[in-house]
Amino acid sequence: MKWGTVGADELSATLWRERRQLDFLLFLLETQLLHLRAGNWHRLDFTAAELEKVLENLRFESLARGVETAGLASEWKAPDHLTLPSLISIAPPGIWPELLEDHRLAMAALLAKIDDAVAANVALLQATPSLGRAAREVSELDAVSQPDAGSQPDAGSQPDAGSQPDVGLQPDACSDLAGSDLAGFDDLAVLARDANVQRAVAATQGASLPTLRDYLGLG
Repeated sequence: MKWGTVGADELSATLWRERRQLDFLLFLLETQLLHLRAGNWHRLDFTAAELEKVLENLRFESLARGVETAGLASEWKAPDHLTLPSLISIAPPGIWPELLEDHRLAMAALLAKIDDAVAANVALLQATPSLGRAAREVSELDAVSQPDAGSQPDAGSQPDAGSQPDVGLQPDACSDLAGSDLAGFDDLAVLARDANVQRAVAATQGASLPTLRDYLGLG
């Protein structure tokens, strides 16, 4: 058996698995983006859960990659904790420099697409108003717009002819503020929807994968 083949085979297999997980992560981000654009807020619970699962898988693959990289570096008489470009630079002549570089380029391309998908998702998620806050604001505005039952206008006072009545916030306007977003939502549904948005934001932002970027030499 040729020198360095066993460890390189194992690292290559680990990188293949990681590439598949990255591709799946991109698919999930694109799927969530479609639901956001369609206003399917109730789907965020599912999309966030799937994102969390694939990110957990990627954390496991990152550990496996670190072990395989350290083992291969030792086999090639190099220091531990090498980045992939450094490992490629000391690879023996043959198939491994080309194959490992192919892994690096493919993973870098996937990360670039993931960056775009993350940015688009986060922009829509953070632009989403909190229904819980909106409901409270509408309730407060509605209370302010109602006249005090104990107060009556002074019969002797007349409005100035040149003055305009203070229209203020009318009850109908408050109802309009509730709109379709709040229609049909009870308190628990509003809280659940806001929680799903926050969960999706956290899961989406977790897809930045800084450790992998450093390993690929993209930092």
